[in-house]
Amino acid sequence: MVDQQFSRRAFLRSATGTARNSIILLSLPAILVSCERSQQAQMNKEEFSVLSEEEAQEFRAIAARIIPTDETPGATEAGVIYFIDNVLADDREAEHEILRQGMRELQVAGARSFNTSYFHELEPEQQDQLLREIEESPFFGTIRFLTIAGMFSLPEYGGNRDKIGYQLIGFEDRHAWQPPYGSYDADYAERGE
Repeated sequence: MVDQQFSRRAFLRSATGTARNSIILLSLPAILVSCERSQQAQMNKEEFSVLSEEEAQEFRAIAARIIPTDETPGATEAGVIYFIDNVLADDREAEHEILRQGMRELQVAGARSFNTSYFHELEPEQQDQLLREIEESPFFGTIRFLTIAGMFSLPEYGGNRDKIGYQLIGFEDRHAWQPPYGSYDADYAERGE
């Protein structure tokens, strides 16, 4: 049986180009804030902050093709769409407009090629075909970056729901990897701190 999990080193090597072509770049604090708001929105079953229902359906479908659900849960189960919504809600109207335009262009391409107005209504093979055609665009680069950031963010801040991203890359979230670090970890754990 072939091991489906990546080594952390292989994952990091493959993720180095994640932000390529993205119009949004996030710092760690920005990711943490978006994750925290995402978690609150999911738990409270809130409506989206800035995404329309159409945008949410379309972006969710794109994210689901970037990290699909197969033997393991994907972007849909990880709640990536809430992360995307919260990043865009952080005073990013210009970037949101670029993503709206990219979505409309993708919908036009879907209508021309497959006579369907909405990306989320296409078959997975049709979706993949359209996404391959725009793979180098800022629209796709941004959605890809946000999908990966939402998938592998800290679960306690709203991304990576149920540690789905960690499971995908085989990361074990253990107490031994939490602060404090060093030779005194055993003493720290023994005291129950």
